[in-house]
Amino acid sequence: MPNEYIWNIKPLPDEKDIQALSEVINTNPIISALLIQRGISNFEEAKTFFRPSLDRLHDPFLMKDMEVASERLAKAVKGKEKILIYGDYDVDGTTSVALVYKFLSNYSTNLEYYIPDRYEEGYGVSMKGVEWAAANKFDLIISLDCGIKGHAPIARARELGMDFIVCDHHTPGETLPNATAILDPKQSDCDYPFKELSGCGVGFKLMQALCSKMDLDTELLFNNLDLLAVSIAADIVPVNGENRVLAYYGLKKLNENPSIGFKALMDVGGLTPPLNIGNVVFGIAPRINASGRIGHANEAVSVLISEDAVEADRIASLINAKNQIRKETQEQITNEALGMLADDPIYKGRKSTVLFQPDWHKGVIGIVASKCVDEHYKPTIILTESNGFVTGSARSVSGFDVHEAILQCEVLLDQFGGHKYAAGLSLKRENLDAFVLAFEESVSNEITPEQEKKQLKVDAEITLDLISYKFLDVLNQMAPFGPANLQPVFVARSVRVQKASLLKNVHLKINVEQNGAVFDGIGFNMPQQYSKDLEGNEIDIVFNIDENNFRGIKSIQLKVKDIKFTH
Repeated sequence: MPNEYIWNIKPLPDEKDIQALSEVINTNPIISALLIQRGISNFEEAKTFFRPSLDRLHDPFLMKDMEVASERLAKAVKGKEKILIYGDYDVDGTTSVALVYKFLSNYSTNLEYYIPDRYEEGYGVSMKGVEWAAANKFDLIISLDCGIKGHAPIARARELGMDFIVCDHHTPGETLPNATAILDPKQSDCDYPFKELSGCGVGFKLMQALCSKMDLDTELLFNNLDLLAVSIAADIVPVNGENRVLAYYGLKKLNENPSIGFKALMDVGGLTPPLNIGNVVFGIAPRINASGRIGHANEAVSVLISEDAVEADRIASLINAKNQIRKETQEQITNEALGMLADDPIYKGRKSTVLFQPDWHKGVIGIVASKCVDEHYKPTIILTESNGFVTGSARSVSGFDVHEAILQCEVLLDQFGGHKYAAGLSLKRENLDAFVLAFEESVSNEITPEQEKKQLKVDAEITLDLISYKFLDVLNQMAPFGPANLQPVFVARSVRVQKASLLKNVHLKINVEQNGAVFDGIGFNMPQQYSKDLEGNEIDIVFNIDENNFRGIKSIQLKVKDIKFTH
């Protein structure tokens, strides 16, 4: 039985702290330990965590340039100026555009949106988009989920007489574009207390400021929080602080009263409420993304802002068909990439992976990079050719800053941008070989031995007799789960396996007992962990706790992440 993961078990907080919190919030020590691990140590912090409130959102005017940005936008709305909402073609970008467009549509009829073509224009604010805006006599451009590095196009927009507000959440460079206002909490001199908003989150804060500036109805704005929850889920930003409040209420809207567009996307995806962050990441987000990967992302915005159910269903069906093409294309390229890694021994000795094929589909290479990381667990860049440049996507391993590693190779690049775990870049073909070596050197110098190994982070050790519906109910109240607030992971030692089997030849199914407590466990896509020796033996098991609903019969089940024979 292969042991692929290192089990990284978090140290328990101080026993006195656990006991003190347990007493004031009346819960068991395990729950208190989980909360302290998440930075919650007293009654008020626990109340804020378990009872998210929109009243606790930060004042948008704490963000640098918000006064200027909201004042300029208010002037445009009142003066009936032409406003262009410009967004990236991924989920964060398209949900940003949809949220700002839908909200401003209540107060302006002089409004259009623009999504760049992934293949003709590439990522970010494009010169083509700016020239189109000038030709169509727009007065103000608002960029969403992009623009922080759009120096030349934004300078051109200002030359052509247009004002420009940047709403971005990517890491700024050393210099900033000459925009009318730049909203990005990651600016070093921005005092906004929460730095991890999605791009859609920054757009939302601008709308929140506009509500204050023009005395508008915030209920109309909060009615679009389903869009914000989807952006938070899809862009893999931390689900703590302000994001947790926004995701909580956005998921509530998505589950109880989804917009016409989301309802259509849920229907074609066979998704039924209640949806969580994971359902959004694997069910809704890929369909929105497929629009821009396989065709033009205008379709995604069209369905998200739709007020016509029949039209929304039609567009959602088209998007779903593109998603199927995306899946097939992605699978083919992933197989090719993994084949290259298997066939060439040079990759085995490297700390990084950089693969290039000029005919790979640009729309799926980010997903392929993620698949290669899953398989080989190294910082990975997948490259193709587009518009005369080598262009690609980078993905990282836990703890390693791939954006910083690429920054070390900046001299060889035409452009790049992104986050700690995901980035995009482009370069001239003649610089490719030098870049591969420079990136390898950068990764080799910075990566630690711990970052080179797959790790399973475990929150706490428990015994199975502590698991009950009451315990599960409190765990569920810790949702929504996502980065920085992951679903709790437990380890139980020396549990006896009563039955073991393999479902559909891929899913491990076990029945385990400890201290008189008996539970079924399911390990999805874990065929390598199945062994005939399991039955009757004792194992250590890492798992989440879930509820299984099979044909109306509900039961607690363990969602198995890894197992090892007890030694």
